[in-house]
Amino acid sequence: MSSFTNAVETGRATGRKALPGPILLLGAPGAGKGTQAKELVKLWGIPQISTGDLLRANVAQGTELGRTAKEIMGRGELVPDSLVNEMVAVRLQQPDTANGYILDGFPRTLPQAGWLDGRLATQTQALPVIAVSIHVDYNQLLRRVTGRRNCPVCQAIYNVYVNPPKRDGICDVEGAALVQRADDTEKVFEERMRAYEAMTAPVVEHYRDLGRFAEVDGDRSIGAIAAGIVAAVERMRE
Repeated sequence: MSSFTNAVETGRATGRKALPGPILLLGAPGAGKGTQAKELVKLWGIPQISTGDLLRANVAQGTELGRTAKEIMGRGELVPDSLVNEMVAVRLQQPDTANGYILDGFPRTLPQAGWLDGRLATQTQALPVIAVSIHVDYNQLLRRVTGRRNCPVCQAIYNVYVNPPKRDGICDVEGAALVQRADDTEKVFEERMRAYEAMTAPVVEHYRDLGRFAEVDGDRSIGAIAAGIVAAVERMRE
């Protein structure tokens, strides 16, 4: 039985029924944030809320917010925090968010964090945001990103360092030549890391100061990382 399953079963056995509430999942490029979000969605039965998905959905559905965003993006401008906040506010009114939700890409800035905290504080039953960061050593992240190779036919993903194909550069299933994404280079990775750290640092400090921040070791198995996140959330919800 995995450590993740053990954590879940232990919670059931001891009768712990604390709701996860809103969870902000943080992680540098290559840290496995997307994978962990899916694990937590399955465990807790709560939705993952991605601002990128919200933006695309509003544009595709032609909502008033979507039309405004499309016009702004059409001018080559960034969608302002105020508009993103409105989209998030509408999404949080849906009944599937009652027990909690995994926040992906929001709050990305300190003003967004302040807005969300303020909104939740006005709701009697709403739990505050807990931020959990998945930490992976820089060199390990670099290997994960720059070593990534994709099969253009079946979309299988390999890594030349930790999960190489049987034949160098060839997909095990399709026999097709593997490709490296244009942005999976060391130069692009360094730029993304600088941008991530500059933008995320104030948000991390904000939740750390509030006593609602935890960091888990991301250089472990998927199950072990998920178990660490569950334990951190339960600890801070007590």
